[in-house]
Amino acid sequence: MRSRGSIIGGVAAIAATFVVFVIPFLFIILMAFKDKQQSALRDFSWPNGFHLWDNLYEVVKTRNWMMITAFINSSLITVVSVTLLIVLAAMVGFVLARRKTRWNGLIEFLILAGLMIPPAVVPTIWLLQGLKLFGTLHGMILIQVAYNLPFSIILYRAFIATIPRELDEAAVIDGARPLDVFFRIILPLLWPVTVTNIVVQSVGIFNDFTNPLYYLPGNQNATVQLTLYNFQSQFSTAYNLLFTNIMLITIPPLIVFMFFNRQIVAGMTAGAVKG
Repeated sequence: MRSRGSIIGGVAAIAATFVVFVIPFLFIILMAFKDKQQSALRDFSWPNGFHLWDNLYEVVKTRNWMMITAFINSSLITVVSVTLLIVLAAMVGFVLARRKTRWNGLIEFLILAGLMIPPAVVPTIWLLQGLKLFGTLHGMILIQVAYNLPFSIILYRAFIATIPRELDEAAVIDGARPLDVFFRIILPLLWPVTVTNIVVQSVGIFNDFTNPLYYLPGNQNATVQLTLYNFQSQFSTAYNLLFTNIMLITIPPLIVFMFFNRQIVAGMTAGAVKG
């Protein structure tokens, strides 16, 4: 009886996943293959012709090749932000897991507060303007690091707590300095959780719409999600171009998830398995 119920639940879960995720993605691809007249019908019909390359060229060249600029900006923000997140979060997580002081409780409370308290947009804009970083990629990178750092710290701290302290002590006895202990002993052991952090944070930052909208004005600073916002206002009736743009900005994160799905699950459960 239980096995039958589990089979029914599994089939229901697969069906729900298909309806929620697969069908909309198939609809996006079909619309990207259509011309303007057929896409205006907004139905699930088969394309009358192969118009994908024409739609891609039209989307890429629009607004002085803004799509290329957006992909460069989004890639730069994502790579630099994720790199800083990995280094800073791993170091903070290592200190919190290894050094027990009276300040640990306060620090952990502030980290949790960073997860629970929503960001204040207007004071952040004032701060960026005071630092001359508003509307710059450098300021956007700092925003992404600040907003995503608490989650990364919690992830690393939980994993480092499962690593035996004897490794640190043996390295110190051999003459290793604190930075040597971290970068040569601890950091290589963090590969499973690091892969998880890279994938999760990369997809989140690359797909971020709200923060670039608030803190990164200007066409020269456009990101991939902001191009969708601009296309929606410019091509509100050209659904073939609108859905081609959606397809362009959806495929990179989808590929990342397809290739690293197993590593994400392994990294999320690695600490629990070791514990």
